[in-house]
Amino acid sequence: MNLYKKLQQTEKFFLIAGPCVIENEDLMLETVEALKNETTKRGIRFIFKSSFKKANRSSIDSPTGPGLVKGLKILEKIKSEFDTQIITDVHKIDGIKKVAEVADIIQIPAFLSRQTDLLVNAGETNKIVNIKKGQFMAPEDMKYAAEKVSSTGNKKIILTERGTCFGYHNLVVDFRGFSVMSELNFPIVYDVTHSLQQPSIGRTSGGSPEYATMMARAALATKKVKGLFIETHPNPSQAFSDAKSMLPLSKLADLLDSCLNLY
Repeated sequence: MNLYKKLQQTEKFFLIAGPCVIENEDLMLETVEALKNETTKRGIRFIFKSSFKKANRSSIDSPTGPGLVKGLKILEKIKSEFDTQIITDVHKIDGIKKVAEVADIIQIPAFLSRQTDLLVNAGETNKIVNIKKGQFMAPEDMKYAAEKVSSTGNKKIILTERGTCFGYHNLVVDFRGFSVMSELNFPIVYDVTHSLQQPSIGRTSGGSPEYATMMARAALATKKVKGLFIETHPNPSQAFSDAKSMLPLSKLADLLDSCLNLY
């Protein structure tokens, strides 16, 4: 059975998790080892996520990651050493083919979820494509983003909810959206940590990860969500990106156990 069918048919939920952006290799290996151990013990399918480049930082001074070549090399090592699937995001057409050589899932960032050329080129790789719903998009609008990928003949699509703009510097999750998007017959993922982000407060983004477990449980309780997306870090306060919204790695096990109690 291929990965996409396994994600569709999972009895519990699958987990996409990792630090927001690739930092040093040792930290990445430490994080993936812990994530692999915790998910394996609980029988949860795990996909490692980290970005080789963050192109939409709040400030010109914010770190953006190691770049395509070095970043993919680290992701390739993680994939080989820990026998885990990889998801990473793309921001432009250049490099998509290189990313597809390593990643099992190509992610379209929320701010780029209407970029036709990006969606079509990602679809043409025949990899699974995870489209994150733009903060400015209604759930039903994801139909048209998915059609851009499926126009290539690639129907392996995931749709991810990451919150909707709620005034300035705040996001809200409309749980009706899970039901609306599920009618498109693609697996639905809930991005726990980004939906708890407080975007662009000054030169950085804030967040409230203390609500992560409550929100994850609520999303799974709708019975429309197949997977959770959680950015996590051994020491979020020292992270290069999303320091205030990432879940501390030490708290992930409790979140998983609380969510598993729903099944």
